[in-house]
Amino acid sequence: MNSLKTILIPFLAVAGTALAAGETAAVLTPAQEAIFTINNVWVLIGGMLVFLMHLGFATLEAGLCRAKNCTNVLFKNTLVPAIGFITYAVCGFSLMYPGEANWLLGKVIGFAGFGMGADPEASIAAAYAYNGGKFTYWSDFFFQGMFAATAATIVSGAVAGRVKVNAYLVFTLFYVSIVYPIIGSWGWGGGWLAGMNFHDFAGSTFVHSVGGWAALAGVILLGPRIGKYVNGKAMPIMGHSMPLATIGTFCLWLGWFGFNGGSILSAEPTKISYVLCTTMFGASAGVIGAMLSGMAILRKPDLSMTLNGCLAGLVAITAGADCVSPTASILIGLIGGVIVVPSVLIFDKLQLDDPVGALSVHLVNGVWGTLAVGIFAFRETGYTFLTQLTGAVTVGLVAFPCAFVIFYAVKKTMGIRVSTEEELRGLDLGEHGMEAYPGFQFFSNQ
Repeated sequence: MNSLKTILIPFLAVAGTALAAGETAAVLTPAQEAIFTINNVWVLIGGMLVFLMHLGFATLEAGLCRAKNCTNVLFKNTLVPAIGFITYAVCGFSLMYPGEANWLLGKVIGFAGFGMGADPEASIAAAYAYNGGKFTYWSDFFFQGMFAATAATIVSGAVAGRVKVNAYLVFTLFYVSIVYPIIGSWGWGGGWLAGMNFHDFAGSTFVHSVGGWAALAGVILLGPRIGKYVNGKAMPIMGHSMPLATIGTFCLWLGWFGFNGGSILSAEPTKISYVLCTTMFGASAGVIGAMLSGMAILRKPDLSMTLNGCLAGLVAITAGADCVSPTASILIGLIGGVIVVPSVLIFDKLQLDDPVGALSVHLVNGVWGTLAVGIFAFRETGYTFLTQLTGAVTVGLVAFPCAFVIFYAVKKTMGIRVSTEEELRGLDLGEHGMEAYPGFQFFSNQ
């Protein structure tokens, strides 16, 4: 067992993980142990709900894409959480949470070393000491690791229908393991944005806009799907399964209660219930906002727009779910839902082909939700619009070029777009040699 641990776990110093020799406070009271256990369980449940979101992304993206690309979309969304969690163990966690002693470049880049950093056989008292009695090292890693792959999953839908699967996976490897955790460390790891009192409670900026900027880079370098734009006009390419898209949206909606609720990082009853309510208010208002906006602009209640309105409201409320009033959460979600519809149409006008609306949901509303904290947050928090704007802009100025460079390097070395023949035939057969719906000729042209 000890030799196995030596191979798998290169132990690093983690502040507070080990108890000092001879320390007598190692025995917890029953009350301390009970609270510790409850906190720990809630963080783990939150992580499991975030994991469920990957099923939501998979089914949403599959439903909004054509049947001939369904297997390809599902394949990418199956690989992403696996790549994200393992790379987070190798280096991502240490990049995002380097600790005060391990900043290498001011408060911009820090690194605590490769591999994991805690003894899996440590006593409960040592685990209790790790984070002030809230949760264990491993619960912390599990929850944060579930976030890691979400940014790349956002990219998956935006580049669907024409990206090479190997190219996408190579991009995911580098973006998730290096770019995402470094940017996240600026706020969540005690970096320079944290020092400015920038606030992003659960990831409107550090997850959603980071994924959205990467999606924009991929869309630009890939170009649109064949037949999407004819004589400068956007042609509708309908998704093949609205039931799948709806199931995916509800999976994401449910998972978001862990995404936001788990980000409290404790089981404090009032905080959890409050955040779950503001999250629900934001999503509900987003649904209504997108429905009204769709009817006003498109002259019909569009289901795909309404589903994206739900996600837009969720993305928008994510930055401030812990520090805005219920009324403000409704306004934030409502505005998010309203703007998602014209945003989709504007990206189409610019001939930026995004099959699932990921740019409008995650990039546009990631930025909106971040700025909304500076407008609606409780006054005593001290969060300002200028600081929120600084964070949103800076993240974009770093995330977009980094994603562009990675995609461009992959494009020049192995190529990122499938052949015309393969795209017309479908990526399911071209990339995977199988169909999502074998024998169903009804879907052959989808």
